[in-house]
Amino acid sequence: MTKHAYIPRTTNYTLNPGDELNDLRMSDQVRPLYDHVKKFIRDTVEPMSIEFAKAGEGKEDRWSFTPKQLEVLEVAKNKAKKEGLWNFFLPDDETGQGLKNLDYAYIASELGKSPLASETMNCSAPDTGNMEVLERVGTKEQKEKWLKPLMNGEIRSAYVMTEPNVASSDAKNISTTAKLVGDEWVINGEKYYISGAGDPRCKILIVMVKTNPDAAPSKQQSQILVPRDAPGVEVLGPMYVFGQDHAPRGHMHMRFNNVRVPKENMLLGEGRGFEISQLRLGPGRIHHCMRTIGKAEKALDLMVQRGLTREAFGKKIAHLGGNMQIIAQARCEIEAMRLMVLKAAKAMDVLGNKEARVWVSMVKAMVPERACKIIDQSIQMHGATGISHWTPLAEMYQDVRHLRFADGPDEVHWMVVGRHELSMA
Repeated sequence: MTKHAYIPRTTNYTLNPGDELNDLRMSDQVRPLYDHVKKFIRDTVEPMSIEFAKAGEGKEDRWSFTPKQLEVLEVAKNKAKKEGLWNFFLPDDETGQGLKNLDYAYIASELGKSPLASETMNCSAPDTGNMEVLERVGTKEQKEKWLKPLMNGEIRSAYVMTEPNVASSDAKNISTTAKLVGDEWVINGEKYYISGAGDPRCKILIVMVKTNPDAAPSKQQSQILVPRDAPGVEVLGPMYVFGQDHAPRGHMHMRFNNVRVPKENMLLGEGRGFEISQLRLGPGRIHHCMRTIGKAEKALDLMVQRGLTREAFGKKIAHLGGNMQIIAQARCEIEAMRLMVLKAAKAMDVLGNKEARVWVSMVKAMVPERACKIIDQSIQMHGATGISHWTPLAEMYQDVRHLRFADGPDEVHWMVVGRHELSMA
């Protein structure tokens, strides 16, 4: 048998002690802000969340907020503004905190532990991605009309891309059209799972459309600003996620019927929709993963608490069967996910969004899948209570499971990573 010498490939993943990518420490100057955020969530957001939920009990219209809910939320938001806990998500920018992606990763993991924390500090999806797009490529007029109120937390927004009749994971398939007629774009098409479009505070949509089917595949798509109340914007109803409509924000099924907007509503330029997507989805995808680390951590906390406070067959639940190992493995998985997310964030800071794409795809494919497993194990540890409204676990599972589709399905991200690996052969 002929022996062949093993010749290792040269990859960019080799551990190098001197590589800047491997320094995952939070900036010293951001540490006080991080501590402040944790304290604010504990002392303000959590108590407010209980009051917010009570204020919404018994309301007649599910697709609205009661005046008391909005009042409670605004008090917390104003307090966050006053304390400087506002708009963390824009990296290296004067309009936000100017944080590095790495620094924001630490903060976002704390935001992910509380459902209303992100909104209270104006760091909610899809507003964060939409604000980043407007800040980066919006005209002066677009920024004044839409970015300013979004940055002030006065309105909400939605990102409109996914379509029911095509495989939207390949954005080249998008079929909603926009045709320039005189000085207006006329938009026609159908979209679904448009998160946040049911929120009565949603005032602006960023819509992915096809403007030139004859152009090169990467130049056919554009993104256009469409006011939520523009004539012809029709909401057909909510899409359900595991049987839940998530009112009043919802994930809406929408139709655009000859919707007319001024040609000045085009973002960046005709045919540049893919450029905007890469600008938006790099940070947006990793923000989801950052917050998901917090959700997984919360699920483990609940698992441990349940395991140590319930007994069966003469033992604490944590000591029954393989539960001790399940708890240990959950901790290992969380720490592995955390390090991967931090490194992806650092790659964006060092290499830029485009070059860091493979790192972002790694965590986007890995984190929701593993976090789902941890939440599921926590549900199991709680017994039937885990799937009820008595714990946040069922809602957490829905949220994290849907991330395996949001911003691209797992398979697309694994393809990006695998293609990159093969390119180094």
